[in-house]
Amino acid sequence: MMTADSLDDRRRHLERLLAGYGGLLVAYSGGVDSSYLLAAAKDVLGDRATAATAVSPSLAAGELAEARALAARLGARHVEVATDELERAAYRRNDADRCFHCKTALLDVLEPLAGELGGPPIALGTVTDDLGDHRPGQRAAAERGVVAPLVEAGLSKSDVRELSRRRGLATWDKPAAACLASRVVYGLSVTPLRLSRIEQAEAWLRDRLGPRANLRVRDHGDVARVEVDSELLPALTALAAELDAELRRLGWTYAAADLGGFRSGSLNAALR
Repeated sequence: MMTADSLDDRRRHLERLLAGYGGLLVAYSGGVDSSYLLAAAKDVLGDRATAATAVSPSLAAGELAEARALAARLGARHVEVATDELERAAYRRNDADRCFHCKTALLDVLEPLAGELGGPPIALGTVTDDLGDHRPGQRAAAERGVVAPLVEAGLSKSDVRELSRRRGLATWDKPAAACLASRVVYGLSVTPLRLSRIEQAEAWLRDRLGPRANLRVRDHGDVARVEVDSELLPALTALAAELDAELRRLGWTYAAADLGGFRSGSLNAALR
């Protein structure tokens, strides 16, 4: 088990890294990791830290609202940039490299913004846990010289949650929130309609299961596969009739509850 001192050592390492950059442009989604990175960068760099949030149909409206609110509470400069990943055929095709094309679209927008800000490094909120999964977006970032301070400091997801809790960030216990396209099974085209119905379905479930519930609605074409934390399966079962009606209203033909429970990145199992 990690001791408090070792976690403090990693936090201090992160602060030294941030100070060495001189300035930073944080790719900021409002999730657990990028929120802590922004807070730490703001603490160390002050106004030389800037947050940039990519706005597109891949980002749920609720996530954008929370990102705006947290940046405002931190007093951080926050820029919203429109990204065009859905206009790119390679992204819409939704093969195993979808995240590569998404990250490329993001960096195509952030690099000119960094230039306008005087050339600070662009940083992602990648943590050590992310290094073992299928994450082609990391390859795109590495090719473009993007930095990952949380990884360099040796910080895991649990480390970031604990440091966020100590820092008083409301995101410390926020569920993992990958982009909406991560719910679309590989090989099925990513479209605004698919993303919209996933967003609506998950919002409907959160209204009933709670804002801190881990859940996903995976789009398998005619089938919506619902994942929730195992302890929430009884509550999901109680909602079965209402949920089935809602998912049919949104355009799916069938609804299925995954009895294995919530698993972040479960669609990547097909790649393995």
